[in-house]
Amino acid sequence: MQSSVWIDVAATPEVVFRLACDVTRWPDLLPHYVSVRVLDAARPDGSAVARMVARRPLIDVLGLGLPVTWQARVWNEPATRRLRFVHVAGATKGMSVTWRIEPNGTGCRVSIEHDFHPPVPLFAEIVDRWFVRPIARRTLATFRALAEAVTAAAGATGESERPPLTNPST
Repeated sequence: MQSSVWIDVAATPEVVFRLACDVTRWPDLLPHYVSVRVLDAARPDGSAVARMVARRPLIDVLGLGLPVTWQARVWNEPATRRLRFVHVAGATKGMSVTWRIEPNGTGCRVSIEHDFHPPVPLFAEIVDRWFVRPIARRTLATFRALAEAVTAAAGATGESERPPLTNPST
């Protein structure tokens, strides 16, 4: 199964990439990410293996969510502003994920593509609809808010665009 979610962002691709490329900072930037722990950072290809935990919202108004965990080999490709993930453990083992951050004339479009082919195809549909898409959409929406806030702050102060160290909503 292949699926994709995307969002347009009123910020440069470079700002979004700088915010998103270090997944170890995601729990500081994304309120629905509980933790990202690097398990193996000494890989010859420059990638790392990380254990990631996020909350899939159930009752958003009350802040209730279902914890979802997976392990992925992660790396980024600065020249093309791509983030890459290959799930190596968990229910989504084998899933390949590619983030594309591309200019679109008014800022950029950020898309997350998922490629998942488990032995039971219906399982992929369930995982995509009930877990992958809700978490990915929330991740994109939060990065959009952060990138647009950084861009607005840089414009107001005349400074160069710099990503924040923490989520401004916390």
